[in-house]
Amino acid sequence: MGLSVIIGILITFLVVILVLYLVQRLPTDARTQQIIRIIVIIIGIVSLLKYLAVF
Repeated sequence: MGLSVIIGILITFLVVILVLYLVQRLPTDARTQQIIRIIVIIIGIVSLLKYLAVF
């Protein structure tokens, strides 16, 4: 059980990092990129909290 939680957290972390990298590569203005980054980080934090059984 503990190993699956660690793997889930690692996969979530890697996906968030990948999405943040791809957002940086988008040809949009800085304000839109900042808003997308904040949304992705919030979704990532909520997902990590689900893996840690906080929610």
